[in-house]
Amino acid sequence: MRLAAIDLDGTLVRSDGTVSERSRAAIRHAMRSGIEIVLITARGPRSVGELAAELGIRGEAICSNGAIVLDLATREVIGMRTIETEVALALVHALRKRLPGIVFAVERERLAHEPGFEADWPLPADTPIADAVALLEEPAAKLILRHTDHEVEGLAGIAEEIAGESAFVSTSGGAYVEISAAGVNKASALAELCEERRIPPEEVIAFGDQPNDVPMLTWAGRGVAVANAHPDVAAFAEEVTTSNDQDGVALVLERLTATCRADR
Repeated sequence: MRLAAIDLDGTLVRSDGTVSERSRAAIRHAMRSGIEIVLITARGPRSVGELAAELGIRGEAICSNGAIVLDLATREVIGMRTIETEVALALVHALRKRLPGIVFAVERERLAHEPGFEADWPLPADTPIADAVALLEEPAAKLILRHTDHEVEGLAGIAEEIAGESAFVSTSGGAYVEISAAGVNKASALAELCEERRIPPEEVIAFGDQPNDVPMLTWAGRGVAVANAHPDVAAFAEEVTTSNDQDGVALVLERLTATCRADR
């Protein structure tokens, strides 16, 4: 394998929000063995850049479910695939009509959100807050939806029904539904990055745990789900490793590193 694409929350990152020393060591050894590590996540670029620096990972990271590519050396966004403004506004209006009380956040290089949007992660004090229509005056990489009276699966189903083929709807754990431009997901972004590096899918291993990881797991030559993965995800993986709290990613990377050494 020449490249390992690793999801963060629920996959590499443990339930307490940390990355274990075993996983850190496995990543270092994999990179020394010539395996490129690409973090690929629903997170926005700010926290991804911070974590990558902490782990010593260089190159590029794929953020916002494939909508943003981040240069880890400069912490600059070098690629962004946005939802057409007309499409995003139509979705906001239709979802508001169907689900009164729904609240939105909008993601670009940083997050902005409507009043009443509750984030399950810490936001900077200067995070912009405004109505979604105002926030969409500029194209967005991703829409994030939340409704306190609806389970995430039901909310995602309604969003998919309304979006049709105009956008890509996904979930990545938690109480949120995420909407990207049509055709934009982790698999499409990973395929583009690998094409630039002339790395074929069969030389890529991907790790994930949530439905938004399924396209990536099926595109890669080998898809690995952690034991705590959503049941629908495990069904698409070629391998199920131990859970994120039991260093499942590290276990597989250690095996790959050992294979690389044996082949030399």
